[in-house]
Amino acid sequence: MSVYQFVVAPFVDYGFLRRALVACFALGLGSGPIGVLLMLRRMSLMGDAMSHSVLPGAAIGFLVAGSLSLPAMGLGGLIAGLSVAVLSGFVSRSTPLREDASFASFYLASLALGVLIVSTRGSNIDLLHVLFGTILGIDATALYFIGGITSFTIAVLAVIYRPLVVECFDPGFLRAVAGRGSLYHFLFLFLVVLNLVAGFQALGTLMAVGLMMLPATVAQLWARTLPQMIAIATSTATASGFIGLIVSYHLGFASGPTIILMASLIYAASLLVGPSSAIRRALPRPRLAG
Repeated sequence: MSVYQFVVAPFVDYGFLRRALVACFALGLGSGPIGVLLMLRRMSLMGDAMSHSVLPGAAIGFLVAGSLSLPAMGLGGLIAGLSVAVLSGFVSRSTPLREDASFASFYLASLALGVLIVSTRGSNIDLLHVLFGTILGIDATALYFIGGITSFTIAVLAVIYRPLVVECFDPGFLRAVAGRGSLYHFLFLFLVVLNLVAGFQALGTLMAVGLMMLPATVAQLWARTLPQMIAIATSTATASGFIGLIVSYHLGFASGPTIILMASLIYAASLLVGPSSAIRRALPRPRLAG
């Protein structure tokens, strides 16, 4: 089998693979920067919690539309995710609980409620589609939806990039100088939920955060500046989607989990050979190096 037949021919012959590839590229462009900022803010696990919190809204959208309608489920997921974010922030400010504990409590309740709603009114296949996504079933409407979210994310990040970076490293300084730290924090959470909703159709609620956080951790192992980290995270996310689709096509694997596994393999390789890997740190260095 030639390189063309293995790598290019599947996307030339099948339109659903081309749409899936475009969706992966769009998700990578939006999720890459968001994942890096989540990691720098030490909110990686909160991103996972928020990915599960969209499930009740998506399930209600599924019931209202009577099918796996991306606009209806996306709108429901967006409302549910933002509601959990606002409620968690309110609880953390009015009780002794920290924000991560509030997120954990709400996301467990949201996940259970969403699974209950879908399993009660839908079939097992519907539940699998909601939990694990259907990236090969993406149509033109879904592509416009994902592309619109990615474009909006990049535009908003360009406007609030500097305040977000300052808040990552010194939130007290931002509050003292600008006094709008809470506003930027909410806008960032809005972008997180929005990109999780975009990844919902492709990867499902259980794995949508994977294309956001795994490339970000890879970037931290290879880069030392924020622009480099964003570039590496975006490249890793898009490469994972491309390689995952090719592997899943030739081996007959489920596409969504294969994409996340490809990102996991890149992460594992970075742990072994990256500049910040454990192996490189264990090797003796020349005197006065570093």
